[in-house]
Amino acid sequence: MSTFLTHSTPNASTSMAPTFLLVGLPGLSAVPSWWAVPLITVYLLSALGNGAILWIIALEPTLHRPMYFFLFLLSMSDVGLSTALMPTLLGLAFANTHAVSASACLLQMFFVHVFSVMESSVLLAMALDRALAICRPLHYPTLLTNGVISKICVAIAFRCLGLHLPLPFLLAHMPYCRPQVLTHSYCLHPDIARLACPGGGGAVYSLFVVLSAMGLDPLLILFSYGLIGRVLQGLGSCEDRWKAGQTCAAHLSAVLLFYVPMVLLALIDRLRMPIPQPACTLLSYVHFLLPPLINPILYSVKMKEIRERIHKRLQPRKVGCA
Repeated sequence: MSTFLTHSTPNASTSMAPTFLLVGLPGLSAVPSWWAVPLITVYLLSALGNGAILWIIALEPTLHRPMYFFLFLLSMSDVGLSTALMPTLLGLAFANTHAVSASACLLQMFFVHVFSVMESSVLLAMALDRALAICRPLHYPTLLTNGVISKICVAIAFRCLGLHLPLPFLLAHMPYCRPQVLTHSYCLHPDIARLACPGGGGAVYSLFVVLSAMGLDPLLILFSYGLIGRVLQGLGSCEDRWKAGQTCAAHLSAVLLFYVPMVLLALIDRLRMPIPQPACTLLSYVHFLLPPLINPILYSVKMKEIRERIHKRLQPRKVGCA
């Protein structure tokens, strides 16, 4: 890919710049190393929490059910997303390194968006699972069979890998007319694409890939919760509604945690709101770094079965006397 990279000039376009410049957390460029500590802490806690979820679901046969399988995939996407972000974040924190090569930037962009779309797809699959469990409880085991789950996994894999694989190659060959300065501490597709010259090839495909996931998924999740809400209203007692609602509490919290910062960032960008850049940068950190940290806590607290199985596994085994 590097053979296509040349320096750009103000009056000429080029296929790709040899480097992109990242933006660090404003105000911390003079003392970059100290904020590496919270970054590493957040990453290690995320890895530990999601690792515990992966571990307990893999080991416990009683958790080999659709809801927990989707939770397993969610934890995988959280680990992958936080890991994909760390190289540039730690480079800025430890060495104040703002320059990143185009090939490395496109590689990070690919993995960040693959795991982001994977998380969005899994959240949608979990919404479908909850809607079927609450709206069609008698037919749930026959509707969400192992074969159906396998097809959902294939669809998620195609959506993440098949649709996103062409993007780095399209962006590598698009002409660029603007200064190669990004607005985040990591490489994101909209950030790179906006630097391209108007009318560059692949723009329509890039827009389709982004909207097909991040635009469609929240609407389908909202529709699923609309169906769930209608069923809950028809339940006889408040206790029944509470019990049914509790099964969705962790998932709904994860959905809000993932999508609300993303929607706010999109609105700020589209409506040209006069929001300070530090606030936008912090909001992007919340969108990418907080879900992998909070999701394991949410599911451990809200899902009694996960909590009990982890507690049981961590208890020392009693050795009986002969």
